[in-house]
Amino acid sequence: MKLIVDLVRCEGHGVCEEAAPDLFKLDDEGDLVVLYDQAVPLPAELHQQAERALRVCPIGALRLESPARSH
Repeated sequence: MKLIVDLVRCEGHGVCEEAAPDLFKLDDEGDLVVLYDQAVPLPAELHQQAERALRVCPIGALRLESPARSH
């Protein structure tokens, strides 16, 4: 699973930081800092935080992508 962050859409409300402190933080200027490499799958131990952040984002700047299945 990958968590994709639309930084252009993000308004810096900070609720994702509260829901997923191992994934996000706001810098001193209120900009979101992503604390993981979005190019790689999210470690399993962070899935629950990612799902919480996705649910609480007030503008929908987060989305989860499942890996493509091979046949």
